[in-house]
Amino acid sequence: MHLALPTVVARAVVGALLVGCALLPPFDAAARHVLMRWDVVHFLHVARRGYVFEHDWAWLPALPALLALSPVAPTLLSLAVACDATDTMYRLSLHHLASPALARLAAVLSLLPSSPATLFWAPYTEPFFTYLSYKGMLYCATAHYLPAALAFTLAAAFRSNGFLLSGFIVWSMLVQPFLQHAHPRIDAWPAPRTVLACVVLSAMPLTPFVAHNYAAYRAFCNTVYTPAPWCVRPLPLVYSYVQGRYWDVGLFRYWSLQQLPNFLIAAPPLLAITAFSVHHLRHCLKFPAPPPRTFLAPSIAPHAIHALLMSGILLFASHTQVILRQAAAMPITYWAAAWLLLEHPKWGRAWVAWSILWGALSVLLWGVFLPPA
Repeated sequence: MHLALPTVVARAVVGALLVGCALLPPFDAAARHVLMRWDVVHFLHVARRGYVFEHDWAWLPALPALLALSPVAPTLLSLAVACDATDTMYRLSLHHLASPALARLAAVLSLLPSSPATLFWAPYTEPFFTYLSYKGMLYCATAHYLPAALAFTLAAAFRSNGFLLSGFIVWSMLVQPFLQHAHPRIDAWPAPRTVLACVVLSAMPLTPFVAHNYAAYRAFCNTVYTPAPWCVRPLPLVYSYVQGRYWDVGLFRYWSLQQLPNFLIAAPPLLAITAFSVHHLRHCLKFPAPPPRTFLAPSIAPHAIHALLMSGILLFASHTQVILRQAAAMPITYWAAAWLLLEHPKWGRAWVAWSILWGALSVLLWGVFLPPA
C-alpha cells in the first residue's frame, strides 16, 4: 500500500477537474450530472428497465447490475479498490521486471491514463475491467489458475473482449512449460489432466459472453413474431449484430476521412504498445535466445501477444479511439512507457507530457460532453 498516496492524489486531481467542469455548460443540456455522459446513459437505462431494445445488448450486464443497486455504487466501489489496483500493478510489474524501482515507476505511470474520467470517477466498465484483469494476470503469473479464471470471468462480465484474457491461462499452463525446455520433445507436453484443467479454466471467461447472447436469443428468436435478422445467421450473436448495425463496427468500416482525428488521438498509446510488443517478441524469437534483460523477460511474451491482438482489433475493426480507455487494462502500456523513459528518454518524456496534457483535456471534453469518450 506504499502507493496509496499517489493513487489518492491522482484521483483527487481528476475529481477536482470534473467539479470545475460541472460549472461549464454542457454541449447537451439534457446531461445534468457531470458523470452522466456517453455510455453511462445506456448503462443506466439497462439498470432501470432491463434489456428492452435491441441496441441495449451491446453492453454486458455486470455494470448495469451494479447501477441497479445504486447509481453511485460503481463509483464508490471503484474508489474502494483503487489503491489495491495500483498495488496489484506494482506486484505484477515486480514479478515480470524483477526490479522494485521499475515496478514502482510502472505503477506510478499507470496513474496517468489516457481516459482518467472513465477510469477514476465515472460509472464505467473501465475501472472494474482493469482491476480484474490485473488480478487475473497476477494470479496466472504466480500459478494460481482457478483464482485467475474467476477474475477473468468477472472481467468478461463487464466487457465482451474479456474472454481474450483466457490466453494468459493457456500460455501459463501449456505453452510456457513447453517452451522452457531447451529442446522441446513430445514428452515435454503437459499431462492430460493438466490439459483438461486448462480447457475448463480457459473456457470460464467465455461464459458471460455466451450467456448474454443466449439470453438475447431466447428474447428475440423464440417468438411467434418474425424473428430478428441475426437469428437466422449460422452463428446467431446479438452482440456482433448490434455493434455492426448501430455503431458501424466491422473490418475497415471505421476507416474514413472523417474519423482521421480519432486515429490521430489514438496514435500515442497504439504506437507505444506496438513498438514495445514487437521489440519484445523479436527478441524472444531469436535463436539461440540471448540472455534476458529487464524489459525482455520471457514472461512478458503473453502480454505482448495480447496487446498486439487487442491493438489490431481496435485499429482495424472497431472504434479506434477506444484504445484510450482500453489501454489502462493492459499493463504493457505502462511497461512500454517505462521502457521509453529509460531506453529512449526523449520519447519517454514526450509520452509523459502527452499523458498529462491529453488526460487533462479529456477530462474537460468529458465534462462538457464532447467526444471522444
